Amino acid sequence: MAYNLGVDLGTTFVAAAIAHPDQVKMFSLGDHSMVAPAVVFLPEEGELITGDAAGRRAASHPDRGVRELKRRLGDPTPVKLGDATRPVTTLLGSLLGDVLGKATSVYGAPPERVVLTHPANWGPFRRSLFEEVPRAAGLADVTLVTEPEAAGVHYASAHRLEDGEIVAVYDLGGGTFDATILRKQPHGVEIVGSPEGIERLGGIDFDEAISSYVNYAGDGALDELDRRDPRTAVALARLRHDCALAKEALSVDTETTLPVFLPDRNFVVTLTRAAFEDMVRAQIESTIGALLRALRSAGIAPADLSTVLLVGGSSRIPLVSRMVSEELGRPTVVGAHPKYAVALGAAAIAGPPPANGSTGPHPAPVPAGTPRPGAGPGGPAPAGRPAPGPPAPPSGPPGGVAPGTPPPAGPHHGPGAPAPSPGTAPAGGGRGGARAWVFFLGVVLVVMLLTYVGLRLFQ
Repeated sequence: MAYNLGVDLGTTFVAAAIAHPDQVKMFSLGDHSMVAPAVVFLPEEGELITGDAAGRRAASHPDRGVRELKRRLGDPTPVKLGDATRPVTTLLGSLLGDVLGKATSVYGAPPERVVLTHPANWGPFRRSLFEEVPRAAGLADVTLVTEPEAAGVHYASAHRLEDGEIVAVYDLGGGTFDATILRKQPHGVEIVGSPEGIERLGGIDFDEAISSYVNYAGDGALDELDRRDPRTAVALARLRHDCALAKEALSVDTETTLPVFLPDRNFVVTLTRAAFEDMVRAQIESTIGALLRALRSAGIAPADLSTVLLVGGSSRIPLVSRMVSEELGRPTVVGAHPKYAVALGAAAIAGPPPANGSTGPHPAPVPAGTPRPGAGPGGPAPAGRPAPGPPAPPSGPPGGVAPGTPPPAGPHHGPGAPAPSPGTAPAGGGRGGARAWVFFLGVVLVVMLLTYVGLRLFQ
């Protein structure tokens, strides 16, 4: 079955979505969840392990596992896994390769097109390093887009937005924060102004705040641990996991209990939502400051926003929606599964494969504000950097580029990537037209040969 793939390679989890000819849907990566933890583990013998299996093994052997790899992109120091070292790009490539392997196993073939997302506030250096990740996963051709653009495309596909409507994307994930202003265009969305972000702020920082509270409630129990004791590493790994569960529980409940199991001491900490909100209020205020800077760079007043789209797992914290609404005076929208928005948008940008299942490269979507092939001059392109939307249905017969034509070298760099030339399809309407001409010429030659033989016999 032909399909295209969108992948959100996050700091704490990996999500993927599939674009079929008739729908876009999430692709299950985890053992008990649609998403898989962004964990890589290197056993003493064997290859790298990723996802849930890596998370389970890293809990008992934390020195051979690594988390939060995305935060380490740009650090020249290789990651130490046991006695071995690996570059960050190689480990991120193993996470992406696991997604590709699972999709290929389910659908019997690799995706025809892959769209991979990254934070909007990354500079050229981080983006250039990130381009090595798909190559490490064995992908020669991939489209890179920013996470807010993908989330905006998903929102625009799920809600009726008029052309020119403006939305703010507040993306608070596991390890980074992005604020981006998007304007709806006929063929997608475009970034207005300059995205703002906070490089090291996300759900794992909120988990650390809870861990500090546990240490305070336990009279410094964590400070007294012997870091050389292997049992300490295992206990802290479990505590980190339990702190994340407590944070998620407080998004739906006003109080939770957190069991603490240390090598020589066990106790229970009760945590209320009010206490947790006091811990993270200053950090959330800093994200709102970044959002306001993004609005100023775009020249947009808060009153001009139709809504603020909350994306990322940490955006489910009730305090986030409350503080954003109070500051901007605009409604906020958070999906039932904010972790899925970026992956679904990436798959929508990848677009459905050709209906006839052709394995040729899928044309890139035309960015917003870019004239369609053959269109006359339509004035200057809209302000801001364009972002792609779901591709328009093909106007001619399916088929695209003929099979066997090599894909363009190197990755497409996001929304600015040029769309394939409209003249790449074979003359005569693709493979069907070419076969018809060959058949017609064959019939003519046979008729001519029979006529010649008949004339020779009656002479």
